[in-house]
Amino acid sequence: MSASRTAFRLNQFSRQFARASPIRRPHGRRYQTTEATPPPPQSTLQRLWNSPVGVKTVHFWAPVMKWALVLAGVSDFYRPADKLSLVQNLALTATGAIWTRWCFIIKPQNLLLAAVNFFLGCVGVIQVTRILRWQQSVKNGTVAEVAQENAEDAAGTAKGIAKNPEAAAKNALQ
Repeated sequence: MSASRTAFRLNQFSRQFARASPIRRPHGRRYQTTEATPPPPQSTLQRLWNSPVGVKTVHFWAPVMKWALVLAGVSDFYRPADKLSLVQNLALTATGAIWTRWCFIIKPQNLLLAAVNFFLGCVGVIQVTRILRWQQSVKNGTVAEVAQENAEDAAGTAKGIAKNPEAAAKNALQ
């Protein structure tokens, strides 16, 4: 028997089995009857409570707590730029940019988290700009030169930590 003949018989058998099956799939679409009643309208508080990103979920409370980082960054606007950490503010900028994008990808989309991360990135960009401009004014160089020096300094620090983490920890405590 040829392969095509075998396939034809298998197809015929599966059709007969499907017709003889006690559980049949409905043909066409199922429509909702007019007898169904819509759910009762909910108040604003009920919708907030029952939402997938509502008050009783971590999707609500995590962004609320993260606003503390944004407020801390805003309070640093009043500090002198020489007292600010470039690495810390670069981390805030990267965190804000990465997580803002991620908030639109995940399900459920969390717009509250996207907003807090966007503002966290904005605060980080402002602080990094302040730090680089202050370093430029002190060294009388361009912003690109100052940024390059900072990158080399951070790379040297990372290499030192990788070589001898115990000594790096002791130096950090002093």
